[in-house]
Amino acid sequence: MNNNLKCNTTITLVFAFALFFVSCKEDSEKIKNEAEITASATKKETKPNIIVIYMDDLGYGDVSFNGATALKTPNMDKLANNGVRFTNGYASSATCTPSRYALLTGTYPWRNKNAKILPGTAPLIIDTTQVTIPKILQEKGYHTGIVGKWHLGLGLGKVDWNTQVSPGPNEVGFDYAYIMAATQDRVPTVYIENGNVVNLDPNDPIKIDYSHNFDGEPTGIDNPELLKLKWHHGHNNSIVNGIPRIGFMKGGEKAKWIDEDMADNFLKKAQEYVVTHKEKPFFLYYALQQPHVPRTPHPRFVGKSGMGPRGDVILEADWCIGQFIDTLEKEGILENTLIVFSSDNGPVLNDGYYDDAVEKIGNHKPAGNLRGGKYSLFEAGTKVPFFTYWKGKIKPQVSDALVCQMDLLSSLAKFAGSDIRTKDSEELMEVFLGNSKKGREALIVEANLKTALRKGDWVMIPPYDGNKINTEVNIELGNDSKFQLYNIMEDQRQTNDLSESHKEKLSEMMTVFEEIRGEEYTKNVKRLELK
Repeated sequence: MNNNLKCNTTITLVFAFALFFVSCKEDSEKIKNEAEITASATKKETKPNIIVIYMDDLGYGDVSFNGATALKTPNMDKLANNGVRFTNGYASSATCTPSRYALLTGTYPWRNKNAKILPGTAPLIIDTTQVTIPKILQEKGYHTGIVGKWHLGLGLGKVDWNTQVSPGPNEVGFDYAYIMAATQDRVPTVYIENGNVVNLDPNDPIKIDYSHNFDGEPTGIDNPELLKLKWHHGHNNSIVNGIPRIGFMKGGEKAKWIDEDMADNFLKKAQEYVVTHKEKPFFLYYALQQPHVPRTPHPRFVGKSGMGPRGDVILEADWCIGQFIDTLEKEGILENTLIVFSSDNGPVLNDGYYDDAVEKIGNHKPAGNLRGGKYSLFEAGTKVPFFTYWKGKIKPQVSDALVCQMDLLSSLAKFAGSDIRTKDSEELMEVFLGNSKKGREALIVEANLKTALRKGDWVMIPPYDGNKINTEVNIELGNDSKFQLYNIMEDQRQTNDLSESHKEKLSEMMTVFEEIRGEEYTKNVKRLELK
């Protein structure tokens, strides 16, 4: 082969190789770009996680983001001050069970005669065919979980705690449930995971009765020498861990919880849920037990607040929330998670035990500047700490919009792309995201089956029989022989009753109230006569 031919062949080969290299590089870049586009699209299509953090008996003034100075809640503050903090955020009710019912079902609790404070043996009060937040989100591809306090009944009326307990959370929309049946001060004092009592020894079966004690079982009344926490009222039945409870229990020794470890246990389960389900969208209802009685802080927090156990467990709860948020951050999902925080009702100090809550309160005001507290129709019964947080998506702000936990069902349905709504739950997603200041126009609030109306700047309380003050807990209930009318924008403490001087406004409020409450209520109430 002559030199010219060799040279031409070499040039041809080099040129061909160059073309091949360029082609490969272009294909590689194309594949890379397509992969990036696909990844970007997938990322955009990933639905945000939703977490509801729900406190128990936490008052509007118990947190430093609402002005508390004697108690500092830095982890709650960090979320509240970087989200939408609501000054007019309400639970539906001034007690726990009704509020939880309204939150999950988007329905006023007074529409369900069983939505009242329940014993630990009560049947499930949410109909298994009823619309709930977790059911809606399940249908939209979410995995759903609850960790913490339930208190909405279990079973059909007579529960055998030694077999799978059903129906319960799993039958109303939760894929995973790790709960206590009722409250920390009620039996059974055990954890239940997906319907089964955790660590139950079949040779030591659980027996529960809310009327009669079991032979030989000690009680708070008969055996005060066994108590580490003295009862004040109502909590004098079976003793578990040195604490007298409501209701009687026998057996299940290995399954009984350790009160001081409860916060850590629920935190661990909430963290585990997040880690396990982080790859797909999830909804978690994290229902903490603090600061409901009995207040049993872990030794790490004993004495930290200077206010006794009640203050200590609020600090403990704040720490738990901080640890939980750290987990979301560590797992890389905080920026894709909408968080809603609130409390089931207002505050109470002595709620059945002598635990220094009254004696060590100092200058702290659990209700802030509001009147009343838990069990009350006054503002402190239902106006509670309330904020939404979504890192990088929600702009920090304070909103005066009127919102209720009951509105979460329709709002989260909209958020998840569902058309499902309920009659009582208003779709306020743009308000919860901080893009609108227009909340609901009116809201019926409830306390012990009695109801009142909040509309605009006004609150109207109809006349009700009953004591004006619950002397056991030292809280004004809102009962009076006449109508009460307050302008809460000008009179936050509700000290100036305007029912006599503003009769037209009172009549207007009554008309709205009756329209919402319906005939069943109003047929038994004498209509206001203007004179």
